Amino acid sequence: MTQLTRSAVTPVGPQDWRRWAALVVVCLAALIVNVDNTILNVALPTLVRDLDASSSELQWIVDSYAIAFAGLLFVGGSLADRFGRQRFFLIGLSVFALGSVGAAFSGSVHVLIACRAVMGAGAALTIPASLSIINDVFRDPEERARAIGAWAGTIGLGIAIGPIAGGLLLSRFWWGSIFLVNIPIVLIGLVGAAALVPDSKNPDVQRPDPVGALLSIVGLGLLLWAIIEGPTQGWTSGIVAGTGSASLVALGGFVAWEWRCGHPMLKLAFFRDRRFSVALAAECLAVFGLMGALFLSTQFLQFDLGLSPLAAGIRILPIAGMVIVSAALSPVLARLIGTKCTVAAGLGLIAAGLWQVAAASRLQTTYGDIVVGLVLIGFGAGLMLPTATNSVIGSVPRGDSGIGSATNTVALQVGGALGVAVVGSVMLTRYQGHMRAVLSGRHVPASVAQTILGSLGGALAVAARVGGTTGSLLAREARTAFMSGNGIALAVAAIVSVAGVVLVLAALPSQPRRVPGARADQGEDTAQRPRGRL
Repeated sequence: MTQLTRSAVTPVGPQDWRRWAALVVVCLAALIVNVDNTILNVALPTLVRDLDASSSELQWIVDSYAIAFAGLLFVGGSLADRFGRQRFFLIGLSVFALGSVGAAFSGSVHVLIACRAVMGAGAALTIPASLSIINDVFRDPEERARAIGAWAGTIGLGIAIGPIAGGLLLSRFWWGSIFLVNIPIVLIGLVGAAALVPDSKNPDVQRPDPVGALLSIVGLGLLLWAIIEGPTQGWTSGIVAGTGSASLVALGGFVAWEWRCGHPMLKLAFFRDRRFSVALAAECLAVFGLMGALFLSTQFLQFDLGLSPLAAGIRILPIAGMVIVSAALSPVLARLIGTKCTVAAGLGLIAAGLWQVAAASRLQTTYGDIVVGLVLIGFGAGLMLPTATNSVIGSVPRGDSGIGSATNTVALQVGGALGVAVVGSVMLTRYQGHMRAVLSGRHVPASVAQTILGSLGGALAVAARVGGTTGSLLAREARTAFMSGNGIALAVAAIVSVAGVVLVLAALPSQPRRVPGARADQGEDTAQRPRGRL
């Protein structure tokens, strides 16, 4: 296939079907990543039962993927810009498939966590290349906005397919099937990308930045470890405090290194443009609430309401369906009321939905009590994510679209990982505090107490074995503790989303900047090319 560079690519006409076919192939990458995440959420209770996973281990199963994904995205984006975006799209899909096979046949929690990290590494090579390909193929700003809207709508489709597919698979097969389902999608993506996706790269890209990559991986990994293990190890324990401090040192070192490095992996000068920096922050805060809500909702539906994985997946559909609908509406709304108001409205709806679910969290909560909140969360996410993504991608030079796409995806992955880690940790801290008080003064074997304190699923399993009045009381107290923690955790997520609304209204420009005389095919990409360091 002819290799294209930033200067060599010629804008294609509206009748060129190949670019729309390429968009379909690229959207498969977004689909597979999000199908995998939502399938896993539905399977979490199954992993508790089959692998004896604790709540903190569930967070690690989810977040090991996000840590590898986020930590390697800058590397993936810079490699794609340097050596070819189609090439690394194909490599990333292949690595993702290998990790999926390993995860499917994992025999323990620790092996599953490692394979999830391999999947994250594959996604880190695929996703930046996919957004870069969209940016390269769709030169007209309005067409690019529609293409990114389709890409974001595919995320909603992944959210919709994931829970139902997971429920169907878990009702017929063992839990490893939720990872094997990735393989057919990967094969379609590989064939389609090889045939339809043009290769492109930045001929002026600088040499790699391994020090920056290492510091980013270490900093994010240590930070998430401290947040996830805080409830289990103790927030004031030496290991948690030391790890948290080390993460801040590593992340500070990353910023300092990128500022002074002559060939930085992340060009900090991009952050001068508020279309870039504020939109990134808004995405991070929105996904924080979205992924935190999904993490707790699947456990509530299965453990508290006693639904099957399939029934729980169907009840997640309001979030997914609203993401699809509002993602299609977001480009139109952004043209009518501007980027600022569209993104702020999306975050506001997410906050309202989280608060509604938090307020409804009590022992006798039913699905009907929270469905309005789920609808609001999904509609808000679909409004703001494509609008904010278009703001980020449209604010960097086209030659740096790989690293721009990587930065955008880092914000999404870090937001999601922190959402699961923080929301899960707040819930677990409250749950364990309540259950320790219940167990205080009772002669419970240490191993049994650890199972009860580890997760709601563990406590319900113990209650089922004990039976009788004691078992019923234990199950009731465990559900009370979980719902209490659920309400507090989602209220925290709602406050985070409200902070995002304030930030967006105060700092995000309403419309993209344009430079008089800029070529139509450049759009706003070259409007503000960052130069130098901050």
